[in-house]
Amino acid sequence: MSGVRTVRFPYQGGPISTEPRINDRIRVNEVRLVGPNGEQVGIVAIGDALRLAQESDLDLVEVAPMARPPVAKLMDFGKFKYETAQKARESRKNQVNTVIKEMKLRPKIDPHDYETKKGHVVRFLKQGDKVKITIMFRGREQSRPELGFRLLQRLAGDVQELGFVESAPKQDGRNMIMVLGPVKKKAEARAERAADKARRHEAANPADTEPANPADTEPGNPAAPSDEATIVGDDEAGVVVAETPAPSRVPRPAPARAPGQPVG
Repeated sequence: MSGVRTVRFPYQGGPISTEPRINDRIRVNEVRLVGPNGEQVGIVAIGDALRLAQESDLDLVEVAPMARPPVAKLMDFGKFKYETAQKARESRKNQVNTVIKEMKLRPKIDPHDYETKKGHVVRFLKQGDKVKITIMFRGREQSRPELGFRLLQRLAGDVQELGFVESAPKQDGRNMIMVLGPVKKKAEARAERAADKARRHEAANPADTEPANPADTEPGNPAAPSDEATIVGDDEAGVVVAETPAPSRVPRPAPARAPGQPVG
């Protein structure tokens, strides 16, 4: 019985780069060259394109590799990557994720529980989130769907200033579902919450916003230090000005020595 020989190949895989090819990585004979200001240079050999990029102190970037011939542009690749990352970061920061909150109720809900649930719905709508209201039917309650329908209509009327009915009530098995959408967008609600937080902070810390006491900085205040000269008199030749002397330091008395103690 002959043995089986295992052939091992070196690992040649790796992460696929999504960055465009630049400079010497462009492995084609010719490219359609675009200047740094967007002007069309035409189809040139790859060597001439690299030479132009080196003379202009720019990079040759392949912007359309699937074209025939590929399109390459002269640009500062480092600056291009930085601007692209900044745009992606701004788009992620301004992106608003749609969040659907859910609130479950029973057809014969207690009035106090209803007010509590309605408070949660109001808070969600103020935050700019959608709210999915679910009425859960049990046992014989399934034969009276009008109870859930009236409860959903009541809730929609109570919060009509903050939200609207985006999806009308509909039966889904043993449940009845309605979706409420916020009147204000999430970005607007976020900005209002930030402004309200700033107002509360100013109200809680008035000392941070109050200006300094102007009497402490007035030149006429005797307690305020002043480096200006003092006018002591005037005559026909002009104003006689005297410099304000610096405060003198009073020497402290030396401590008393005990008899027989050396001077030191």
